[in-house]
Amino acid sequence: MTPSSSSSPSTPPGADRHAARAHSFNAAAAQYAANRPSYPPALLDAVEALAGRSLSGARAADVGAGTGISTALLHNRGADVLAVEPGPGMAAEFRRVHPGIPIVRGSGDALPLAAASLDLLTYAQSWHWTEPSRSVPEALRVLRPGGALALWWNTEALDVPWIEAAARRAERFLGPDEKDQKAQSPSSHRPARSLAADPSGTLSFDHRQVRWSRRVPVDTRLANIGSHSQFLVLGEETTGAFFAEERNHLLQAFPEGFVEETYVVELLVAIRS
Repeated sequence: MTPSSSSSPSTPPGADRHAARAHSFNAAAAQYAANRPSYPPALLDAVEALAGRSLSGARAADVGAGTGISTALLHNRGADVLAVEPGPGMAAEFRRVHPGIPIVRGSGDALPLAAASLDLLTYAQSWHWTEPSRSVPEALRVLRPGGALALWWNTEALDVPWIEAAARRAERFLGPDEKDQKAQSPSSHRPARSLAADPSGTLSFDHRQVRWSRRVPVDTRLANIGSHSQFLVLGEETTGAFFAEERNHLLQAFPEGFVEETYVVELLVAIRS
């Protein structure tokens, strides 16, 4: 989700950088849509199991919908889903790719949705752009009693040696300042635990992991990584040498030109009592 870009003397350290990263996706929406990984059917099965209801017929909103990767999956499962997206570039790409799915501009910190109107509220790769002190009360406001809040992140499986090595190269390039940023590196495992998602402890989350993989060309792999905010804010001139070197690393390891990316989806689901 995209926070306000305004700053003041009370703005927390790093807030301006965080805002810049949140806004960076708008100029790279087509790249994001073409190269980011989707999610496996088993993830939606797990959402249904933890939410205690079928997605079919569920009144749902997908917040921080981006270009619609997760929204389309919910729609195809039969959910009556509305996308909520703050970024103009991402929203335009969403409308181009998914003209039949409704979308509104809005933020998870101030949802443009009626109270007690949803069975399911989802955040795919986007909860970390919200401020939980605002987004948690907003989630509770728009969910019906018994409705579910589902948060998930595709994280790279660092137990796979080549993925771990690539992650270390990216971390060395990005530098130590990135370690303390709210949205972590593209290869890191975000802290999918209740207190990380809701420091107030208001919500009680169930946690699942879903492991899956996809086989893609090396250039798709590079474009995927390049669509992450840490790289987008640096610009092509700064990152060009890194990606050229990374391409050489990958082609040495995979001379056929394809890699198998392995992911672990971290899923958190909380029920509104």
